[in-house]
Amino acid sequence: MKLKPAPAPRRPKSLISMRRLLTDENLLGSIYGAKSFEKQVAIMCAFTGEKLTDREQEIMHELTGGRAMTRDEIYAALCMVLGRRSDKTQMAAALNIKLTVCSDYSHLISPGERPTGLILANDKKQAGNVMRYVQGMIAACPMLAREVVRSNDEMILFSNGTAIVVATASFRSARGFTLCCVTGDEVAFWLDDGRNPDVEIINAVRPSLATTGGPLILLSSPHSRRGVLWETYRRHYGKDDSSTLVVQAPTWEMNPTLPQSLYDEAYEEDPDRAKAEYGAEFRADLEQFVSVETVDAVMRSGHLIIPPTRSLKYTAFVDPSGGRADSMTLAITHRDQESGLVIVDRILEKKPPFSPELATEEFAAVLHQYRIQCVHGDAYGGEWPREQFSKRKIRYELSDRNKTQLYQGFLPQLNSGTVELPPCPVLRRQLLSLERRSTRGGRELIDHGPGAHDDVVNAVAGACALAAKPRYAMEMKMGYAT
Repeated sequence: MKLKPAPAPRRPKSLISMRRLLTDENLLGSIYGAKSFEKQVAIMCAFTGEKLTDREQEIMHELTGGRAMTRDEIYAALCMVLGRRSDKTQMAAALNIKLTVCSDYSHLISPGERPTGLILANDKKQAGNVMRYVQGMIAACPMLAREVVRSNDEMILFSNGTAIVVATASFRSARGFTLCCVTGDEVAFWLDDGRNPDVEIINAVRPSLATTGGPLILLSSPHSRRGVLWETYRRHYGKDDSSTLVVQAPTWEMNPTLPQSLYDEAYEEDPDRAKAEYGAEFRADLEQFVSVETVDAVMRSGHLIIPPTRSLKYTAFVDPSGGRADSMTLAITHRDQESGLVIVDRILEKKPPFSPELATEEFAAVLHQYRIQCVHGDAYGGEWPREQFSKRKIRYELSDRNKTQLYQGFLPQLNSGTVELPPCPVLRRQLLSLERRSTRGGRELIDHGPGAHDDVVNAVAGACALAAKPRYAMEMKMGYAT
């Protein structure tokens, strides 16, 4: 059987070169003409396969771990592992402009297809920030602004039939698009709820790039040594034969205009975090708290809520909130006397903004349904949780464990399968976002990752700790636990 020769790579026609786009005063030259942007210009020109100056060759040799810049065509992927304030998002905006309005795909597409630059961000707020960069660049360049047919917060449509679209990071986001490039903004911080992990999102968008042969662009300051950013870095950084270009640099090399005091204060406050945020180093001190498989194994497939039963004694834990930034949450549990299994019967969450007094009223009503006279919680808010619950005939007791201690006690219950969790997506997502690290003094800390929350899982861990206590087990058996 004779094998067919590989087809020639599909490439758009370049209407304006990357270098001209970045240096022409009528285009983006007014932005990228300053010497402080020489490394950003070198990265973008190298990625698009343009001839580099001797100085740019030196820059790219340093940023890529010693790679030889000999490629004369666009790379299949670009991975930028750069410190904060390194103009990553601004570079992504310029690259999307080059690959949409400055390129011709007419020979690659069918009538009605629209080559689209898709920019994925962790949430709508961040996605909107990326779009503002794109719109600002285009508005500053009359030559580009004339090509805009329609523009709103989520899409820019150009006269050549291409578009730039922003969306939240989801494996559903690319369905139905013909993509000419995909950009993952701050990909190291995409939330992973176990059903929408970053690797699945990237795998989902790749087929949509097939028609145009467009590139994948990943940009982020680094975080833990897991996820698609870390794996891309580990496999391709410094590899001459790779079609994925990986660059890595700290903030002070990419943006020399920032003051040294910014770094001094950050490194003094938290060296490990500063090394990642500004030094562009992946954190070796972080570990995932619990695996997806462990969480799924203890989540029941039945009801989200188990109604109260008169023969059972229940425990409850509340995570109070002032109603502005964080949720106020409540978890109710009981312990099965035969198996010893701790079962989470009900979770309540009040998302901000809300009235703390009305939330307490709602929580107290549910506690009375389960005949619970005492709820435990942390010291947040001073006396107001105690006062508000006391008005509603519920005693509020301070927990004898802090957040890390609650999670430390919760992990053995998860690993041993001695706890049953409800099929709650928020609980699942928050559990999988927990990270563990050690302080400089050797103390372990467990908390949610950047951009995540742990209000629900904190209440659940507290309630499960109460139900598992020997004192509560004995009181439940004797029938007088509160």
